[in-house]
Amino acid sequence: MERGIEYDRAAFNTWKYRHYFEFDSLKSDKNISVRCTLCIGRKLLSTSKNSTSNLRKHLARCHKNVKLTENPQDPPTDMTAVATTSTSTGQTSDGPTPAKQVKLDVRATGLSAAELKKLVAAYIVEDMLPISTVDSESFRRIVEKIPTKSGVKLPQRKSFAGYLEREYDKMNSNLKATLEEAEFVSTTADIWTVNNKSFMGVTVHWINSTLQRNKAALACKRIRGSHTYDVIGAEIEEIHSSYGLQGKVVATVTDNASNFAKAFRVCQPCHLESESENEEGDDEEPTFTDVIEALSTASGDAQFSLPPHYRCASHTINLISTSDVDKHLNSCGDTKAVYRSSIAKCSALWTKASRSTSASEQVEEVSRRKLMVPTSTRWNSLYEAISRIITIPLNELNPLCVKLGIKCLNEREYQFLKEYCTVMKPLTVALDILQGDECTYGALLPTLTSLMSKTLSLKDDLSRMTASLPDVIVKAIKTRFDAVLDSQEGLLAAATCPKFKLRWVRDEHRREYVKELLITECRKAAPATENTNVSQIPASPAEMDFFEFQNQPSESFSAEKEVTDFLRSGYELEILNQFPNLKKMYMKYNSPTPSSAPVERLFSLGGLVLSPKRNRMSDRRFEKLLLMRYNHCFSPKENNKT
Repeated sequence: MERGIEYDRAAFNTWKYRHYFEFDSLKSDKNISVRCTLCIGRKLLSTSKNSTSNLRKHLARCHKNVKLTENPQDPPTDMTAVATTSTSTGQTSDGPTPAKQVKLDVRATGLSAAELKKLVAAYIVEDMLPISTVDSESFRRIVEKIPTKSGVKLPQRKSFAGYLEREYDKMNSNLKATLEEAEFVSTTADIWTVNNKSFMGVTVHWINSTLQRNKAALACKRIRGSHTYDVIGAEIEEIHSSYGLQGKVVATVTDNASNFAKAFRVCQPCHLESESENEEGDDEEPTFTDVIEALSTASGDAQFSLPPHYRCASHTINLISTSDVDKHLNSCGDTKAVYRSSIAKCSALWTKASRSTSASEQVEEVSRRKLMVPTSTRWNSLYEAISRIITIPLNELNPLCVKLGIKCLNEREYQFLKEYCTVMKPLTVALDILQGDECTYGALLPTLTSLMSKTLSLKDDLSRMTASLPDVIVKAIKTRFDAVLDSQEGLLAAATCPKFKLRWVRDEHRREYVKELLITECRKAAPATENTNVSQIPASPAEMDFFEFQNQPSESFSAEKEVTDFLRSGYELEILNQFPNLKKMYMKYNSPTPSSAPVERLFSLGGLVLSPKRNRMSDRRFEKLLLMRYNHCFSPKENNKT
């Protein structure tokens, strides 16, 4: 056994970094145990007899800031010499290793002033803490325990605020440079009111050449006065211009508010093509325009132009699930009474559980969790709140209602709530899909198509009370999304997505229409590249003068071939790299998001930044800190993305 240990120590001692480890014991026939002298508490590690890869990985992972030095003493290579050396020095296998330890200068390998400020800034910005944190005595005592180079100290609040200003300027410059390289971008916009203040939030989205989707926040700017359409249009146009996005914005997504809709309707650029088409009609009567009225309108409404406007699909679906469904249930004789009574009893239960601690505890004892209270700002909240109630069996729910002093649900009301959740579930799933961070505009039409199909398929499982509800929902979808269902932008966005293509189109005639639309757009995307590589028959000049050749439709053939090959290819996103024209179309039509949820998430972060301890923060500093947090200014991973 002694001989085996001497062998392991000999193999270990042949390593140039052996002096950073102490031999501990023989673990098995193939492994030994050593202790790292650089770790606090001398961490025990396991390694192979014939390999020190584990120890090298440990040094690279845990002590990458330590400048490693090789052992100045050459190790003995002969087995007998190792045994003789260990015996002559009087050291046994259980004693310390004879390797000489090198003293490390911690100050020389500590953090620099720039590294320390960056780490503290990341902590403050990412966790949305006040800048005054750097003046906290307890926080500074923690920072003093971090190994730093000599003379490095954390700056005070004023100096640290200046550092954050400079970092914001760097982030803003990098974002502008990145957006300058992007060919197509889209934005989302909304207005947020908090603490009697209003802010205009704008986020930008684009797809880079590697087909990676990116996003960033452009502004959360304080706006004053009434939120009229001209104020909204001027703010959005100014934000776009400040980042050099003129001509690049494919669309701007907002909710269905009337002031936003009017801003984009009034401030749309003139379409010269449609004007020229109208001029071709010879039978039309001439129209006359009042010059004074035109000049006054130009001075007020036509000062700026906005990109195409997409309405938020999630907000539209939320209107269907609340306004349209509520209107139908209150107007239908079969459901009016049971709908009102069941919702009233649920509201009484929500109110009681949210206002009384004892009632909340009684609910938790029965349902093992708290009830959810629906809110108007959280889409799907009504469905989730009712779903949590019906998870409680009726024989347990009614005794609970008796204890709380509220009216009990009868069998008909309880059954109605269950069927209501069954019908509304596809709507909630569609909302979750469209609000996803990675969801592209191409997912909108396939989602709506599947939503209508799944909703209609539920009719056979419903009773007379809710049997007409699926038809009402499908009709509302067709009415509210009338302009979207047949839009060329939506069709091209879905068709260029490899995971959708034309599989979601069920009508054969519509499938052929979308395919022809793809071919036409593909031909427009590359007019110069499709006229090349025309095969010719080799012939002498005399023969060429004799024959008359007709021009071959190489352009149409090339576009058709690319589209056909794409539709026959796989469903991975990377397959677009094989079809450059379709890839460009994908980047253009899928840069918008189907929902305005990204700007809503910006406002959610804003509520955390504007904490009670930061009520004296200026509007401009609030915007800078919020944009740094949303854009992950100090996150290396996010910086590599953009």
